[in-house]
Amino acid sequence: MFATVFPDDHFRILVSFDVNMQCESRVAPMTYPATVQFLYGLQLHGIKLGLETIRTLLARVGDPHRRYPVLHIGGTNGKGSTAAMTASILQASGHRVGLYTSPHLIDFRERIRVNGEMIPESRVIHGVELLRAASAPDLAPTFFEFTTALAFHHFAECQVDVVVLEVGLGGRFDATNVVEPLAAAITTIGLDHEAYLGSTTEAIAMEKAGIIKPGVPVVLGRIGEPASRVIEERASTVGAPVLRLDRDFRCEGSSPTDCGYTGFGLRLDHLSCPLQGRFQLDNLACSLALIELAHERGVTVTETSVRAGLQQVAWEGRLEIVGQEPTVMVDGAHNPAAATVLAEYLSEWKRVRPAARLCLIVGMMRDKHPREFLAPLLPLIDTLILTQADLPRAALGSELRLLLEHDAPFAQVAPTPSDALAMAKHSAAASDVVCVTGSLMLVGEIKALLRGDSLSPVRG
Repeated sequence: MFATVFPDDHFRILVSFDVNMQCESRVAPMTYPATVQFLYGLQLHGIKLGLETIRTLLARVGDPHRRYPVLHIGGTNGKGSTAAMTASILQASGHRVGLYTSPHLIDFRERIRVNGEMIPESRVIHGVELLRAASAPDLAPTFFEFTTALAFHHFAECQVDVVVLEVGLGGRFDATNVVEPLAAAITTIGLDHEAYLGSTTEAIAMEKAGIIKPGVPVVLGRIGEPASRVIEERASTVGAPVLRLDRDFRCEGSSPTDCGYTGFGLRLDHLSCPLQGRFQLDNLACSLALIELAHERGVTVTETSVRAGLQQVAWEGRLEIVGQEPTVMVDGAHNPAAATVLAEYLSEWKRVRPAARLCLIVGMMRDKHPREFLAPLLPLIDTLILTQADLPRAALGSELRLLLEHDAPFAQVAPTPSDALAMAKHSAAASDVVCVTGSLMLVGEIKALLRGDSLSPVRG
């Protein structure tokens, strides 16, 4: 018998464990705020790439991730939208669907959903207590490892029929990579998180390709050379069939609101999806290719459910309109590839609204590349406001201005997102556009401000 003390900002809780790792709490269970604060504290462990800890932790709670089929989705950009579409279609087909994504925008519980419903606070408390007991005394899981285990446990408790699982960081050593999926997808490859994944697209592709398993088919989105060669070599080595966008499946149309899909066994015309941006056609194609593969492997999906699921899909923080007069748009683009896509969308927006002025509110993390990010956007904007999310790793608006003094000498600095939004609205006409971008963390703060919500402290 042994005991350990877990500190947090609310109280100190003494928990003892027997040899069977059963928790015998000597005080009442933690409140939900205290539970979230405990999770926040795990961020002090940083990011540790590797699978040994998550595998050990899951084994101690009965390997919940082995109790349901999984569709595993990675990539630099587009994986969240692809996951949301896939889950919505499966749910419309009558399946009980678990969806795990990251990061969240406002509420920690956004990360873990069953049939669109966020994990209840009571289930967060219960799951965290169980996993804390299972972690002691020798495991020190990171925030993402702990949260991934919590998701797997919740999905097992809810007896889901299928799980749509978004990779967190990279793939090869990401905590989600303990699963043996029905099928996998890699949506795009671009430079991001270079400190962990490498400084070239080939190195990043190698990490992303780590989710490819022997014999498990993999869907590839719009991936250029040499990254696609790296991924296909990995697939060939482990005997995984590869299905490529524009070769084996495709979506065609001017926008997701009216498009057609041609796959390797399915053809559908006049599909409609409310997600904005022509780039979503690629994500839609990857989603439907995954759906085809899942259907072939026993997860039944009908044409009616495909259409219904796409019409009902929602994915916050990606080209999302959150205010009117002026139009306030938020987009979580945070790397150069995503900025190029955003610039294409805003260029079209301005083409059909030539009188509208564009104000860009930008906040970024310190490990990003603001000059490269803003390069495709600067020709489009009339006003640039630099600010920062309320996170230690966020670059200050003044730091961004210094980095951009030659590229955007006209940039203004606002000390907080609230100040930035007020500044933008003050100078904008009703017909103008205010676009908030550069970080999903900033997008979450702006959305919370507009909705009058409080932010969950765990946001990494």
